[in-house]
Amino acid sequence: MMRCGFAATAAALFAAVILTACGGKQQWQTTNITGVMPDLKFTLTDGNKQIEHAGAYRGKIKLLYFGYTHCPDVCPLTLATIGRALKKIGPEAKQTVVLFVSVDPKRDTPDVLKQYADAFGPQFVGLTGTQSQLKALAKRYRVSYSYDKPDAQGNYAVNHSGAVFVFDRDGKVRLLMNRTDGADEMAHDLKQLIES
Repeated sequence: MMRCGFAATAAALFAAVILTACGGKQQWQTTNITGVMPDLKFTLTDGNKQIEHAGAYRGKIKLLYFGYTHCPDVCPLTLATIGRALKKIGPEAKQTVVLFVSVDPKRDTPDVLKQYADAFGPQFVGLTGTQSQLKALAKRYRVSYSYDKPDAQGNYAVNHSGAVFVFDRDGKVRLLMNRTDGADEMAHDLKQLIES
């Protein structure tokens, strides 16, 4: 059975711990990482085989998550939790977009990604790219991924970071969410960003 690994980045977590203690007008239930990561920037291919840039989503709250469609547990659970959070927000959730970046381009073709992302809701967009594009984006946000050795049937697991990065309407990083954050906490913070 394949399993999905995850690695937290030391720099992001260290900064997140420090920033959690900082006060501010907004009270976050997930982790405030404002200013810790660079602005959202990428060039990838979506499920319609169109080249997408971060600027295409300007004006929306953006959630960025790295994973792969063959992941048996962490990816579907994380995306389902985000989906529940968006339902709790209601109609305002239309102001968000969830960017699911597959780090398994060999198996996750645009068609596969589109079908997978669509299953979680209208705000979900599947993206992928070449290995050089994916490595550059992973490095930009200090995440890692690696491939296990294929089994006799050619199946393999992909070990990847489990963080969800949240960017504001201008593409500035604001929050770090992870699989231990529940839908209520996510909904609370996303609603604050939407209304700010």
